[in-house]
Amino acid sequence: MTPKQQKYQTKAKKAEPKPPYLRNAFSAFVSGGLVCLLGQALIDLYSQVLKVPPKEAANPATATMILLGALLTGFGVFDNLAKYAGAGLAVPVTGFANSVVSSALEFREEGLVYGVCAKMFTLAGAVITFGVMTAFVFGLIHALFH
Repeated sequence: MTPKQQKYQTKAKKAEPKPPYLRNAFSAFVSGGLVCLLGQALIDLYSQVLKVPPKEAANPATATMILLGALLTGFGVFDNLAKYAGAGLAVPVTGFANSVVSSALEFREEGLVYGVCAKMFTLAGAVITFGVMTAFVFGLIHALFH
């Protein structure tokens, strides 16, 4: 880069507006709390309806949250909510559902096999891989020391 370009880059960087970190953190905190509140309400509902302990009701509640995230993505609502909620909506399991469904929708023109099925896990594949590897390592540590 020439000195003139470097000077321009420096000026442009100084003129760039700062992201609203505090507002983003607050909205992520509140929206993440609301997602957790909905998840807990589902656990309580399934626990009472299915007459199972809350620990067993967590699995259908998680599946319901994944379904809600997938449906909201499919109807184009998830991205609009995520603009305001930020990480509070993207980090929980709803964000995982969004990453799978949005990839599938993006490549649906390429066909079912080469489009949807092949590209569905492009974003979520790394999450699954690291999740499985982490579970394996911690399971191994647990088995060795207990």
